[in-house]
Amino acid sequence: MTNTHQIAFQGERGAFSEAATVAFFGEQVEPVPCKDFETVFEMVTSGQVNQGVLPIENSLGGSIHRNYDLLLRNEQLYIIGEVQIPIAHQLLALPGVSLADVTTVYSHPQALAQCEHSITKRLPHVTKRIPTYDTAGSAKIIKEQQIKNGAGLASARAAQIYDMNILMTDMQDDSENYTRFVVVGPEPIIPTGEAKTSIVFSVKNVAGVLFKTLAVFALRDIDLTKLESRPLQGKRWQYFFYLDFMGSQYEERCQNALNHLQEITTYFRILGSYPRGV
Repeated sequence: MTNTHQIAFQGERGAFSEAATVAFFGEQVEPVPCKDFETVFEMVTSGQVNQGVLPIENSLGGSIHRNYDLLLRNEQLYIIGEVQIPIAHQLLALPGVSLADVTTVYSHPQALAQCEHSITKRLPHVTKRIPTYDTAGSAKIIKEQQIKNGAGLASARAAQIYDMNILMTDMQDDSENYTRFVVVGPEPIIPTGEAKTSIVFSVKNVAGVLFKTLAVFALRDIDLTKLESRPLQGKRWQYFFYLDFMGSQYEERCQNALNHLQEITTYFRILGSYPRGV
């Protein structure tokens, strides 16, 4: 058995996934860093941790497809919660390093892309942008290697953890930069209050079938918040559809919609019902 409140996340200490973990569970939580998303799922499945927190979509970059695929593969886990956090990239450097010293910026490729225009306009003397495996990992690399001409794009939390200075704040090009994270656990929950449900299904490739699947929700005034297609492995040009809707699988109208949907689909699975995050 695990200690209470051990939660796995992908990345180094100070990653945005760790911030999402704390935002959802509170400061008393014990975040457990993992090298990749697969390890998060493995640790939750094996009982080494209580739950896991995983990014599922970014308001600018779109869906994190790897985690959709892993949710499908790990049938013994359920989505039990969600949380949205703003992604604010800070320019971090070692103590004593000034902005004029910085010629290279390090960070995850997505962070570099999200700050592309700010780097060009606000840091005209930067000549190199080096991708790293993680935003907080860029701070860790600079700290461990004592890089004096480089700065990392990471969270303010990373600056505290690695004892680095913030040279410039809010480097992201768009202030509406948010990431939605899901919380996965070994047992489903019955949500209270405003709920959301995530499902995955596949259908035969015939005319009008997707319209029919969406109609089961429209006929019952159920609000769809997300629809994502992913390739069905081993079946060329066929797809799984991931769908989120407002409501709980335990509500009668939602149960009726899901029962109706199963009459149309060739594969169907409920990933979980959970309280809607804000």
